[in-house]
Amino acid sequence: MSLDLSLAHTVRTLQSLAQISAEIEQASELILTTLRQGGKLLICGNGGSAAEAQHFATELVGRYLRNRPSLPALALSADGSLLSCIGNDYGFDQVFSRQIAGLARPGDLVIVISSSGNSANLLAALEEASRLGLRSIALLGRSGGEARGRASVDVIVPGDSGRTAQEAHLFLIHHFCDAIDAAFPGHA
Repeated sequence: MSLDLSLAHTVRTLQSLAQISAEIEQASELILTTLRQGGKLLICGNGGSAAEAQHFATELVGRYLRNRPSLPALALSADGSLLSCIGNDYGFDQVFSRQIAGLARPGDLVIVISSSGNSANLLAALEEASRLGLRSIALLGRSGGEARGRASVDVIVPGDSGRTAQEAHLFLIHHFCDAIDAAFPGHA
């Protein structure tokens, strides 16, 4: 694929986010409400989406564009020892749900990131969030896969490309961070 074609495909996907602006706004409000009420974000994904989960947590605990108070967020894919322990003892399908069971408290928010929406460990994470009475957001691609309809808010990037869905997810993470920086003024 040429650079021009690749760029056009990505731009088209990003422009299509306007079609789901209501869902994006719902997700943004849920994130802000959770943080304002002292809850934390538990974020998970596999592969490139795991990297995006870590990126999102880093922007909150560290900083995004400006200094503000550190905010509570955990990337559930970041602890290799814990992942291998849970994977070995309980199976890879439980690597996120087991962490949610142990780390989540009332008022926390689970965020899953997936370009396909079909990963068993993310479906289990959403199920555990529901079992605990937690709200959840699913950042999905393609048609949303099996995860569609299992979260409190689905943000499904239009189109059939996993690559551009991941690019859109990063854009959305930064969009949420813009709102967070605006909502939490001050220096820390």
